[in-house]
Amino acid sequence: MNPKQLLDTLQLQPKKSLGQNFLHDPGILDKIVQAAELSPQDTVLEVGPGTGALTVRLAQSGAQVIAVEVDDRLLPILSDQLRDFSNVRVVKEDILNADVSALVGGKPYSVVANLPYYITSAILRQLLETSHKPQRLVLTIQYEVAERLVAKPGDLSLLGVSVQFYGKPSIVARLNPAVFWPRPEVDSAIIRIDVYQQPRYEVPGEQEFFRVVRAGFSQKRKQLKNSLGSGLGLSNPVAAALITSAGIDPMRRAETLSLDEWAALTQVVAVKVK
Repeated sequence: MNPKQLLDTLQLQPKKSLGQNFLHDPGILDKIVQAAELSPQDTVLEVGPGTGALTVRLAQSGAQVIAVEVDDRLLPILSDQLRDFSNVRVVKEDILNADVSALVGGKPYSVVANLPYYITSAILRQLLETSHKPQRLVLTIQYEVAERLVAKPGDLSLLGVSVQFYGKPSIVARLNPAVFWPRPEVDSAIIRIDVYQQPRYEVPGEQEFFRVVRAGFSQKRKQLKNSLGSGLGLSNPVAAALITSAGIDPMRRAETLSLDEWAALTQVVAVKVK
């Protein structure tokens, strides 16, 4: 049965407050699992299994599946849909409050999820900033957000820098709204993020890096000397001198800097700004 039929059996409606748009297209579900490259030796964390359409396909890969669902109304549906699989554990929890490392038993893991649009950024931050990071994420998200994640210098955003610091994002496919129920008003995308096993950029620390990046993007329309100075509490001349010493033109804007340039700027700031 499709998601609508399954919810109808319990006289349920999707919750707008949870951003529920259930993915039901078989071809797209298969494409997501293929992008995750799972094997029976793998552990996969699924965020928001919903009515279990994707969960079933993840289970069929043989991987150990931990499916985290916040909506307890859907637990009877999931229990019924997954009754034939011994390699699936459904957990009733809000992923934003969960101890991810404990959920996966401290093992290496991948994340597969059809994410609600409104918590995409929050979930990405939680999963990428944790000390026990996933090896790979395969997510369906709003297409516009996917474009921001893979943007190049010139169009980079704070979110794009944040994700690219931890891993390499790539768009697997663009999705028509018709593959979801209820249909969202915008296109979506399957995005894959391969997380770096070792830090790719030499910085004094993650906190210091993101302090500098947030300051740089604090006034995106302004030149870097102005936004960085304001964000770090420095005068414009001091900020300009710091930026210049990192080999960067202080008149550039934050969205034009590469990850290597942000790393170089962080090293300079860490030494000269206490």
